[in-house]
Amino acid sequence: MTARQTHVLKPDWFTRRVANPLVSALHRLGFGVAGSRRLAVRGRKSGEPRHAPVNLLTVDGRHYLVAPRGHVQWTHNLRAAGEGELSLGRKVTPFTAVEVPEEARPDLLRAYLRRWSKQVGRFFKGVTADSTDAELRAVAGDHPVFELTLTRRDGR
Repeated sequence: MTARQTHVLKPDWFTRRVANPLVSALHRLGFGVAGSRRLAVRGRKSGEPRHAPVNLLTVDGRHYLVAPRGHVQWTHNLRAAGEGELSLGRKVTPFTAVEVPEEARPDLLRAYLRRWSKQVGRFFKGVTADSTDAELRAVAGDHPVFELTLTRRDGR
């Protein structure tokens, strides 16, 4: 792992013990908070499903997951597994994932910040949706982005 890949902002006690469980419960009931979903991805060590709330970004009909807190467990697991599921209530959508190269991330980070800056802006070191491409490129390595190909249960 390179030094750039060590950037992680771990959730605080409130986020781990209150906010994330509450959002996950809402997801199980079928309520997304501002477009959020429940991510399930196979653990790279345990092989067991691991879950995290994520914001599904859609740009020009394509779907992305952005890691605002950096290189966290779900990003490592998704890199290793290459696939996962997004759920909202009973609707489960399998997907395959490919990591977006750093040089292609600025526009996606900008779109993500436009949509969720109040929720996640503090994790981007002062960079905003109005920042220059150069400023967004400077933090791109700290925020993994995955392009998803959504699939149906029948494999299509």
